[in-house]
Amino acid sequence: MNRDRPPAAVLFDRDGTLVEDVPYNGDPGRVTPMPGARSALALLRRHGIPAGVITNQSGVARGLLTMDQVRRVNARVDRLLGPFDVWAVCPHGPDDGCGCRKPAPGLVLAAARELGADPADCAVVGDIGGDMEAAEAAGATGVLVPTALTLPEEVRRAGRRAPDLLSAVRGLLGDAVPAAGGSRP
Repeated sequence: MNRDRPPAAVLFDRDGTLVEDVPYNGDPGRVTPMPGARSALALLRRHGIPAGVITNQSGVARGLLTMDQVRRVNARVDRLLGPFDVWAVCPHGPDDGCGCRKPAPGLVLAAARELGADPADCAVVGDIGGDMEAAEAAGATGVLVPTALTLPEEVRRAGRRAPDLLSAVRGLLGDAVPAAGGSRP
């Protein structure tokens, strides 16, 4: 991504990034936005930058969730934080050998293609190393927003980090965004 201009699109991991991580969540009522998610997405939208979601949902392959449950949870996320411009979901398990499951680049590539964007002009925001590896494999810029579940090694390896979602988006927008409370000359 060219640091002189904002990204063509920002793709967010779902669980642990946009919403609290509830393992194998099939209940829309358990969806709770992460702190700063609404503000970060509002900032992107004010700048006309598409926002998408890329999410591994291995609970489907494990028999713990149905795709209908995943769709209902995603619909709740969309109602609370959306609308999102694209959703890309991998229902496969870690041993299925698919090309879409993060850390593979498939979800990033599919979302970028649906948006008509070059993956190299996109950013991926996530909370674990697999999100950053998927971004790198697709040629996108990755920004890690660590949580209590992020491993120290994942934090050390991340090329770009931010303490929260709003900071991540502000960092991606660079000089296009004034600091909180500030104004542009």
